[in-house]
Amino acid sequence: MLMLLLHTFGECGGRFMIYTFVLLFVIFACYCMYVKYIHMKYDHIPGPPRDSFLFGHSPAILKAMTEGLVHDKFLEWHEKYGPVCRFNGLHSVSITVTSPEAAKEFLMSPKYPKNPHVYKRLFSFFGTRFFGNGLITDSDHDHWYKQRRIIDPAFNSLYLRGMMDTFNEVAEYLMEKLEEMAESHTSAHMHNLLNRVTLSVIAKVAFGIDLNLLETESRFPKAIETVLKGMVYCLRDPMMLFKPWKWKFIKEVKDAIKYLRKTGEKCITERKRAMRNGESVPKDILTQILKSAEQDQHDDLEQMLDNFLTFFIAGQETTANQLSFAVMELGRRPEILRKLRQEIDDVLGAKKNIEYEDLGKLTYLSQVLKETLRLYPTAPGTSRWIAEDIVIDGIHVPGGVQVTMSTYVSGRMEEFFPDPLKFDPERFHPDAPKPYFTYFPFALGPRSCIGKTFSQMEAKVVLSKLVQRFEMQLIPDQSFDIMDTGTLRPRSGVVCNIRSRSLASG
Repeated sequence: MLMLLLHTFGECGGRFMIYTFVLLFVIFACYCMYVKYIHMKYDHIPGPPRDSFLFGHSPAILKAMTEGLVHDKFLEWHEKYGPVCRFNGLHSVSITVTSPEAAKEFLMSPKYPKNPHVYKRLFSFFGTRFFGNGLITDSDHDHWYKQRRIIDPAFNSLYLRGMMDTFNEVAEYLMEKLEEMAESHTSAHMHNLLNRVTLSVIAKVAFGIDLNLLETESRFPKAIETVLKGMVYCLRDPMMLFKPWKWKFIKEVKDAIKYLRKTGEKCITERKRAMRNGESVPKDILTQILKSAEQDQHDDLEQMLDNFLTFFIAGQETTANQLSFAVMELGRRPEILRKLRQEIDDVLGAKKNIEYEDLGKLTYLSQVLKETLRLYPTAPGTSRWIAEDIVIDGIHVPGGVQVTMSTYVSGRMEEFFPDPLKFDPERFHPDAPKPYFTYFPFALGPRSCIGKTFSQMEAKVVLSKLVQRFEMQLIPDQSFDIMDTGTLRPRSGVVCNIRSRSLASG
């Protein structure tokens, strides 16, 4: 009897396995047919040959990520295939464009929302909530507009003027640190120092946190670097979770996100307590985040933490990277440095405290910073969602697809910027022709960066003090390559020998 039962169960189990295999095969075959349909729908659009039927261009993109800079690969493809390029990955297709008219259409009109499929992947990383529905990732235009309108007062001109004391104060910490390094003949890792400065600034002026990272150690810089690196892989490697050798890194990313959100929760709790007790609170970003939740009549802590992380990370990383690239180029271009120093000496003289009115007089400094973002845009591009069919540069593009505009690619094309790899601030001289929708490091239109003015004021204060007070000589034989960690940064970190400069010598 026992043998008969085993034989019966064995037959049932075998049939079950066969049925399961057949079912999986049918599902896979149907999926392949769907992928083939996608190919037939979009393959008339120019683009490089796919690496494989299923994975499309993903292998080439992942290879470019590990061997160099993926944006250079996109630049290479656009130079070869034209202003509209198609990229496949599994059953999805995305389009990248370099046409100025297309960039104008997609960036300036609110009818093209941010791609909900992409920004949904930034909602959480590996099951841990990250940017959630913050100001960057919110793809619902009405809800985003409501958030933006409430937070806008934290970035009006009157409040920004009031930030000058903090910009000066934190920048002076850096000057003191560099003075010590100059006296001890210690080389300066400029990106590391500038990262700590911008993080200290955003912590203080936006959230009332006094970090002073130039004097104290903190998990913040490493945590932000880890989550940004996690963002790159989360967006570009759909198989990340299925690679056991990446699981340790995934855990590090999740732990870093939890640490940042826990810190934000503490700040929010303390600020809410102060507001309930009628205490005076600054009209900073944190206060506006709380007001946003109050006016929304939805006291959602997670939503508030979404914006905490959004502003904390976006508000410091990009400015630090821009400043690092600017120092790198000034170290390689002594003639540009001399001209910039002359302007700074003429405007500032020997005074240490830079005033708001001084910033508008530093026109060549503005040109240097703009040219830095042309060649090294810290946020290299942005994407929009095309719901309906459209014609781009004479090419019919069926709806239901993502379109990406890359300021990195446009900024390095000879067609738009002659001799594009040359660092030349004269491109942004007040009398020079303005770039026509080929330069958008802060995006353009209704979804442009809310913190643009904040960022460039901070960059002007820090860089003008650096040039005014120090000679910076790049250490020989270091790399000037770009590293992609979610934002673009100098791979070498920009290591310099520092020497104090007599202010009276100006």
